[in-house]
Amino acid sequence: MLGLWGQRLPAAWVLLLLPFLPLLLPAAPAPHRASYKPVIVVHGLFDSSYSFRHLLEYINETHPGTVVTVLDLFDGRESLRPLWEQVQGFREAVVPIMAKAPQGVHLICYSQGGLVCRALLSVMDDHNVDSFISLSSPQMGQYGDTDYLKWLFPTSMRSNLYRICYSPWGQEFSICNYWHDPHHDDLYLNASSFLALINGERDHPNATEWRKNFLRVGHLVLIGGPDDGVITPWQSSFFGFYDANETVLEMEEQLVYLRDSFGLKTLLARGAIVRCPMAGISHTAWHSNRTLYETCIEPWLS
Repeated sequence: MLGLWGQRLPAAWVLLLLPFLPLLLPAAPAPHRASYKPVIVVHGLFDSSYSFRHLLEYINETHPGTVVTVLDLFDGRESLRPLWEQVQGFREAVVPIMAKAPQGVHLICYSQGGLVCRALLSVMDDHNVDSFISLSSPQMGQYGDTDYLKWLFPTSMRSNLYRICYSPWGQEFSICNYWHDPHHDDLYLNASSFLALINGERDHPNATEWRKNFLRVGHLVLIGGPDDGVITPWQSSFFGFYDANETVLEMEEQLVYLRDSFGLKTLLARGAIVRCPMAGISHTAWHSNRTLYETCIEPWLS
């Protein structure tokens, strides 16, 4: 009997210890969470990197460890430089960031910066932008009497600014590069050295290649709202704009969409366009509003 008990004892102890085995065995290493893609931020007219300190704080809180680069180029009055000049400068800055991020990057581009970023997506045939977040940007142009306009051209109103903007001299100012007068469409198409080109509204030898490049983007996230107070019409943030009667036509009614001149229709068909309208936010508050960040930006920072 003693011999039999001695043989059974180890098995009995094993049964008793089974519930405690997870505590006795060394813990398995925690699964490695993939790091977040780098975020590149491009500012707007008269802005600087300091304007985005709140946005940087929000990203660090919700996506710790994310590499965020707020590009410090063309600050303040330098943001009035012609947009193609700015595109070249920002391109030189983002190329090395993209090269170090084989899984892709996110672009958050505010106001005028949204147009700079859209041009970047068009001219870069090797970009790896996963999400392009256009934050209250006049994507179909600007046609409104704003404080910026009155400061730049104090003797002009929106009704006659085309006389300046649609001249070679006027196109040396960034704001004129996307000034879009719905009452002088022929002058806009002939004189616009920037917006009409990236919209594919005017023929140029790079149109096909630019469209192909733009369609490399993973998601196009459009953010704006009726209380912006600067972007006019505010629907320009969603590729809507005035017709000749100043009635706003939504994106799906625009010729650039119907003709799919630079890829909007294709992006929408594949479910790559996200529209996030938000009321109650003024133009200078888009990048510091926490609710806006959590609702419209954070979900796309994978």
